[in-house]
Amino acid sequence: MSILIAENVSFSYDKKIKALDGVSLSVEKGEYLAVLGRNGSGKSTLAKLFNALLLPDEGEVTVCGFSSADKKTVFEIRKRVGVVFQNPDNQLVASIVEDDIAFGPENLGVKREEIKERIDFALKTVGMEEFKNASPERLSGGQKQRIAIAGVLALKPEILILDESTSMLDPVGRAEVLATVEKLNKEQGVTVIAITHYMEETLGADRVIVLDNGKIAAEGSPKAIFSDRTTVEKHGLTLPLPAIIADELKKAGVPLKDGILTKEELAEALCGSK
Repeated sequence: MSILIAENVSFSYDKKIKALDGVSLSVEKGEYLAVLGRNGSGKSTLAKLFNALLLPDEGEVTVCGFSSADKKTVFEIRKRVGVVFQNPDNQLVASIVEDDIAFGPENLGVKREEIKERIDFALKTVGMEEFKNASPERLSGGQKQRIAIAGVLALKPEILILDESTSMLDPVGRAEVLATVEKLNKEQGVTVIAITHYMEETLGADRVIVLDNGKIAAEGSPKAIFSDRTTVEKHGLTLPLPAIIADELKKAGVPLKDGILTKEELAEALCGSK
Protein backbone atom coordinates (compact mmCIF):
# COMPACT_ATOMS: atom_id res chain seq x y z
CA MET A 1 0.00 0.00 0.00
CA SER A 2 1.38 3.40 -1.00
CA ILE A 3 1.74 5.67 2.03
CA LEU A 4 3.16 8.62 0.09
CA ILE A 5 2.52 9.60 -3.51
CA ALA A 6 3.98 12.39 -5.65
CA GLU A 7 2.25 12.90 -8.97
CA ASN A 8 3.97 14.99 -11.65
CA VAL A 9 5.37 17.35 -9.00
CA SER A 10 7.31 20.47 -9.99
CA PHE A 11 8.71 23.24 -7.81
CA SER A 12 10.94 26.27 -8.31
CA TYR A 13 12.27 28.80 -5.81
CA ASP A 14 12.62 31.67 -8.26
CA LYS A 15 9.97 30.69 -10.82
CA LYS A 16 12.72 30.26 -13.42
CA ILE A 17 14.85 27.19 -12.74
CA LYS A 18 12.89 24.18 -11.53
CA ALA A 19 14.31 22.48 -8.43
CA LEU A 20 11.97 19.59 -9.24
CA ASP A 21 10.54 18.97 -12.67
CA GLY A 22 7.67 16.52 -13.16
CA VAL A 23 8.64 14.04 -10.43
CA SER A 24 6.32 11.09 -9.90
CA LEU A 25 6.93 8.36 -7.34
CA SER A 26 5.20 6.35 -4.66
CA VAL A 27 6.56 5.04 -1.37
CA GLU A 28 5.15 1.87 0.13
CA LYS A 29 4.26 1.50 3.80
CA GLY A 30 7.27 0.08 5.65
CA GLU A 31 9.66 0.71 2.76
CA TYR A 32 13.23 1.95 3.17
CA LEU A 33 13.86 4.34 0.28
CA ALA A 34 17.22 6.01 -0.33
CA VAL A 35 17.45 9.21 -2.40
CA LEU A 36 20.75 10.07 -4.10
CA GLY A 37 21.92 12.89 -6.33
CA ARG A 38 24.54 15.56 -6.65
CA ASN A 39 24.16 18.94 -4.93
CA GLY A 40 21.29 20.91 -6.40
CA SER A 41 19.53 17.84 -7.79
CA GLY A 42 16.37 18.50 -5.75
CA LYS A 43 16.77 16.04 -2.85
CA SER A 44 16.08 18.44 0.03
CA THR A 45 13.27 20.11 -1.88
CA LEU A 46 11.61 16.72 -2.22
CA ALA A 47 11.87 16.18 1.55
CA LYS A 48 10.22 19.52 2.28
CA LEU A 49 7.41 18.77 -0.16
CA PHE A 50 6.80 15.42 1.55
CA ASN A 51 6.35 17.21 4.89
CA ALA A 52 4.26 20.06 3.44
CA LEU A 53 6.97 22.58 4.39
CA LEU A 54 6.77 23.46 0.70
CA LEU A 55 3.83 23.09 -1.67
CA PRO A 56 4.32 22.05 -5.31
CA ASP A 57 3.86 24.59 -8.09
CA GLU A 58 2.42 21.78 -10.19
CA GLY A 59 1.22 18.28 -9.39
CA GLU A 60 0.13 16.85 -6.06
CA VAL A 61 1.69 15.26 -2.97
CA THR A 62 -0.49 12.89 -0.98
CA VAL A 63 0.53 11.51 2.43
CA CYS A 64 -1.60 8.81 4.08
CA GLY A 65 -4.46 9.92 1.86
CA PHE A 66 -4.12 13.63 2.75
CA SER A 67 -3.25 16.14 0.03
CA SER A 68 -0.67 18.77 0.98
CA ALA A 69 -2.63 21.26 -1.14
CA ASP A 70 -5.48 21.15 1.37
CA LYS A 71 -4.60 23.59 4.17
CA LYS A 72 -6.97 21.76 6.50
CA THR A 73 -4.87 18.58 6.34
CA VAL A 74 -1.33 20.03 6.61
CA PHE A 75 -1.36 19.42 10.36
CA GLU A 76 -2.34 15.79 9.80
CA ILE A 77 0.52 15.36 7.33
CA ARG A 78 3.10 16.83 9.69
CA LYS A 79 1.92 14.54 12.48
CA ARG A 80 2.61 11.58 10.21
CA VAL A 81 5.89 12.72 8.63
CA GLY A 82 8.89 13.42 10.84
CA VAL A 83 12.00 15.04 9.37
CA VAL A 84 15.50 14.89 10.83
CA PHE A 85 17.68 17.57 9.28
CA GLN A 86 21.41 17.89 8.75
CA ASN A 87 22.37 19.80 11.90
CA PRO A 88 20.91 18.34 15.13
CA ASP A 89 21.61 21.61 16.97
CA ASN A 90 18.88 23.23 14.86
CA GLN A 91 16.31 20.74 16.20
CA LEU A 92 17.24 20.73 19.88
CA VAL A 93 15.19 23.37 21.72
CA ALA A 94 15.56 22.64 25.45
CA SER A 95 18.40 22.49 27.96
CA ILE A 96 17.44 18.99 29.16
CA VAL A 97 17.01 15.97 26.90
CA GLU A 98 13.68 14.96 28.47
CA ASP A 99 12.22 18.43 27.94
CA ASP A 100 13.44 18.52 24.36
CA ILE A 101 11.68 15.27 23.48
CA ALA A 102 8.51 16.42 25.23
CA PHE A 103 8.36 19.64 23.19
CA GLY A 104 6.65 18.15 20.13
CA PRO A 105 3.97 16.11 21.90
CA GLU A 106 3.19 19.05 24.20
CA ASN A 107 2.51 21.20 21.16
CA LEU A 108 0.18 18.51 19.84
CA GLY A 109 -1.79 18.63 23.08
CA VAL A 110 -0.84 15.11 24.16
CA LYS A 111 -1.74 14.35 27.78
CA ARG A 112 1.07 14.53 30.35
CA GLU A 113 0.88 10.82 31.24
CA GLU A 114 1.19 9.82 27.59
CA ILE A 115 4.05 12.28 27.02
CA LYS A 116 6.06 10.49 29.72
CA GLU A 117 5.39 7.18 27.98
CA ARG A 118 6.45 8.62 24.63
CA ILE A 119 9.67 10.02 26.09
CA ASP A 120 10.59 6.63 27.54
CA PHE A 121 9.67 4.88 24.28
CA ALA A 122 11.68 7.29 22.14
CA LEU A 123 14.78 7.20 24.34
CA LYS A 124 14.70 3.40 24.55
CA THR A 125 14.31 3.11 20.79
CA VAL A 126 17.42 5.19 20.10
CA GLY A 127 19.37 3.68 22.98
CA MET A 128 19.70 6.91 24.98
CA GLU A 129 17.74 6.14 28.17
CA GLU A 130 20.65 7.03 30.45
CA PHE A 131 20.80 10.55 29.00
CA LYS A 132 17.23 11.47 29.93
CA ASN A 133 18.33 14.23 32.32
CA ALA A 134 21.48 15.24 30.46
CA SER A 135 22.17 18.50 28.69
CA PRO A 136 22.20 18.15 24.88
CA GLU A 137 25.16 20.52 24.76
CA ARG A 138 27.33 17.89 26.45
CA LEU A 139 26.50 15.14 23.95
CA SER A 140 28.52 14.02 20.95
CA GLY A 141 27.30 14.69 17.42
CA GLY A 142 25.97 11.15 17.04
CA GLN A 143 24.22 11.32 20.40
CA LYS A 144 22.65 14.68 19.53
CA GLN A 145 21.35 13.28 16.26
CA ARG A 146 19.85 10.29 18.06
CA ILE A 147 18.12 12.70 20.45
CA ALA A 148 16.83 14.62 17.43
CA ILE A 149 15.44 11.34 16.08
CA ALA A 150 13.90 10.62 19.50
CA GLY A 151 12.19 14.00 19.40
CA VAL A 152 10.64 13.06 16.07
CA LEU A 153 9.70 9.58 17.28
CA ALA A 154 7.85 11.06 20.25
CA LEU A 155 5.40 12.41 17.68
CA LYS A 156 4.83 8.81 16.55
CA PRO A 157 5.24 9.49 12.82
CA GLU A 158 4.46 6.86 10.22
CA ILE A 159 7.20 8.20 7.93
CA LEU A 160 10.71 9.21 8.98
CA ILE A 161 12.71 11.38 6.57
CA LEU A 162 16.45 11.82 7.06
CA ASP A 163 17.63 14.86 5.12
CA GLU A 164 21.44 14.52 5.01
CA SER A 165 21.18 13.88 8.74
CA THR A 166 24.55 12.10 9.01
CA SER A 167 26.62 14.52 6.94
CA MET A 168 28.00 16.39 9.98
CA LEU A 169 28.86 13.23 11.93
CA ASP A 170 32.04 11.21 12.22
CA PRO A 171 31.98 7.52 11.15
CA VAL A 172 31.05 6.36 14.65
CA GLY A 173 28.17 8.84 14.85
CA ARG A 174 26.94 7.84 11.40
CA ALA A 175 26.98 4.18 12.38
CA GLU A 176 24.97 4.94 15.54
CA VAL A 177 22.30 6.83 13.62
CA LEU A 178 22.07 4.27 10.81
CA ALA A 179 21.70 1.40 13.27
CA THR A 180 18.86 3.27 14.97
CA VAL A 181 17.08 3.97 11.69
CA GLU A 182 17.40 0.40 10.45
CA LYS A 183 15.99 -0.85 13.76
CA LEU A 184 12.99 1.47 13.43
CA ASN A 185 12.36 0.28 9.91
CA LYS A 186 12.84 -3.44 10.41
CA GLU A 187 11.42 -3.89 13.92
CA GLN A 188 8.73 -1.21 14.12
CA GLY A 189 7.73 -0.85 10.49
CA VAL A 190 8.47 2.86 10.23
CA THR A 191 8.67 3.98 6.61
CA VAL A 192 12.09 5.56 6.01
CA ILE A 193 13.20 7.99 3.32
CA ALA A 194 16.94 8.59 3.60
CA ILE A 195 18.44 11.44 1.61
CA THR A 196 22.20 11.12 1.63
CA HIS A 197 25.43 11.56 -0.30
CA TYR A 198 27.13 8.65 1.48
CA MET A 199 26.75 5.73 -0.90
CA GLU A 200 27.35 3.14 1.84
CA GLU A 201 24.23 4.37 3.64
CA THR A 202 22.02 3.19 0.79
CA LEU A 203 23.06 -0.45 0.84
CA GLY A 204 20.42 -1.48 3.39
CA ALA A 205 17.62 0.27 1.46
CA ASP A 206 14.86 -1.57 -0.36
CA ARG A 207 15.04 0.88 -3.25
CA VAL A 208 17.18 3.75 -4.49
CA ILE A 209 16.14 6.68 -6.64
CA VAL A 210 18.65 9.02 -8.24
CA LEU A 211 17.72 12.66 -8.84
CA ASP A 212 19.48 14.80 -11.43
CA ASN A 213 18.42 18.29 -12.53
CA GLY A 214 15.15 17.92 -10.68
CA LYS A 215 14.12 14.69 -12.39
CA ILE A 216 14.26 11.01 -11.45
CA ALA A 217 17.20 9.78 -13.48
CA ALA A 218 17.40 6.19 -12.22
CA GLU A 219 15.55 3.84 -9.90
CA GLY A 220 16.19 0.33 -8.62
CA SER A 221 17.73 -1.78 -5.91
CA PRO A 222 21.13 -0.68 -4.54
CA LYS A 223 22.82 -3.53 -6.40
CA ALA A 224 21.11 -2.60 -9.67
CA ILE A 225 22.04 1.08 -9.35
CA PHE A 226 25.70 0.55 -8.44
CA SER A 227 26.21 -2.29 -10.92
CA ASP A 228 25.44 0.17 -13.72
CA ARG A 229 28.69 2.13 -13.94
CA THR A 230 27.25 4.37 -16.67
CA THR A 231 24.52 5.53 -14.28
CA VAL A 232 27.02 6.05 -11.48
CA GLU A 233 29.35 8.21 -13.58
CA LYS A 234 26.66 10.09 -15.50
CA HIS A 235 24.83 11.31 -12.42
CA GLY A 236 27.79 12.28 -10.27
CA LEU A 237 27.66 9.33 -7.89
CA THR A 238 30.53 7.29 -6.50
CA LEU A 239 30.69 3.60 -5.70
CA PRO A 240 30.49 2.44 -2.08
CA LEU A 241 33.97 2.08 -0.58
CA PRO A 242 33.93 -1.77 -0.54
CA ALA A 243 33.14 -1.73 -4.27
CA ILE A 244 36.03 0.66 -4.94
CA ILE A 245 38.41 -1.56 -2.97
CA ALA A 246 37.17 -4.63 -4.85
CA ASP A 247 37.78 -2.92 -8.19
CA GLU A 248 41.33 -1.94 -7.22
CA LEU A 249 42.07 -5.48 -6.02
CA LYS A 250 40.80 -6.91 -9.30
CA LYS A 251 43.05 -4.53 -11.21
CA ALA A 252 45.95 -5.82 -9.10
CA GLY A 253 45.14 -9.38 -10.14
CA VAL A 254 43.05 -10.62 -7.22
CA PRO A 255 40.32 -12.92 -8.63
CA LEU A 256 37.11 -11.42 -7.23
CA LYS A 257 33.56 -11.70 -8.52
CA ASP A 258 31.71 -8.72 -9.95
CA GLY A 259 28.97 -6.88 -8.04
CA ILE A 260 30.63 -6.59 -4.62
CA LEU A 261 29.05 -3.70 -2.70
CA THR A 262 29.23 -4.35 1.05
CA LYS A 263 32.15 -4.98 3.39
CA GLU A 264 30.63 -8.37 4.22
CA GLU A 265 30.59 -9.36 0.55
CA LEU A 266 34.16 -8.16 0.16
CA ALA A 267 35.36 -10.12 3.20
CA GLU A 268 33.62 -13.27 1.99
CA ALA A 269 35.09 -12.90 -1.49
CA LEU A 270 38.60 -12.36 -0.15
CA CYS A 271 38.38 -15.39 2.11
CA GLY A 272 37.15 -17.48 -0.80
CA SER A 273 39.93 -16.24 -3.10
CA LYS A 274 42.72 -17.72 -0.96
